[in-house]
Amino acid sequence: MTPAAFKRSIRDLQVWCSSCMVAFAGSDPIGVLIGAKRPGGTLVHRIAVHPDHRRQGHARHMLASRGSKLAILGPPRIIAEVPESLACACELFIASGYVQEALLTDYVLQRGGDDAAQAGGGASRTGLVIPVTVDDLAANGLLGEDHPQTCWERSVETLTAKKDDIEGLAVASDERIEAYVLYAKRGADPPAFAPSHQRELRRDRAGALAEAGGTDILSLRSFIDDDGVRPKQLLSRLDVGAFRFPKVHSAEISKERLDTLGFRAAGEHLLYATKARSE
Repeated sequence: MTPAAFKRSIRDLQVWCSSCMVAFAGSDPIGVLIGAKRPGGTLVHRIAVHPDHRRQGHARHMLASRGSKLAILGPPRIIAEVPESLACACELFIASGYVQEALLTDYVLQRGGDDAAQAGGGASRTGLVIPVTVDDLAANGLLGEDHPQTCWERSVETLTAKKDDIEGLAVASDERIEAYVLYAKRGADPPAFAPSHQRELRRDRAGALAEAGGTDILSLRSFIDDDGVRPKQLLSRLDVGAFRFPKVHSAEISKERLDTLGFRAAGEHLLYATKARSE
């Protein structure tokens, strides 16, 4: 993580100084925990221990210390979104008393010109496609308490914090917004918990979309039961051949619907959670 990326995470993810820790061996820093904090809970955004000091309990000690502090100050809920392929991190959270709550799936969509043309042509009668912003959606009551559960980096709080970097389209009728998509260009920052060898593995699984750059779908919703016609219409209007839709919760949009839209699974994250307690 670069200094610039860390500063962005303070704004976008609410990384909180008091939720971060550094472990030392003498005067040498050997481990770090970076936490993000919101009223509903704390996210273990990143946790790492120097290779020469692993398997010595440093990571568990940092997690326990963080939990003891949150048991007093709150909020008590602590979560982590860990790549399923990173077995050592999954073992760490299980051993530290975390319980798996959900499976978050990374999806990718590689679209050709013919696919886009067919999608657009088949959906042209559904309504007017207009540009839309995060503020527009909030003003129409579409980012309220009934918003589906999402991962931390695509939550309503994150969308609001990053709204100046987000673009969107909506299908609108005379009365309402019937569907919308929010998207943003992806930077070169690696995902949390992913060392260099893990990034190589993700490139193999997700192809070009896992490389630096590209476009992320941040939110994709339809309020009309139309078998995915409106979302397909919106995606067809984007001048992008490839998308990534990261960490999708099953409550957000079903796998069946994503299959209909042409997305394919390219990786999974395990959502772990625990309640802060004093040691």
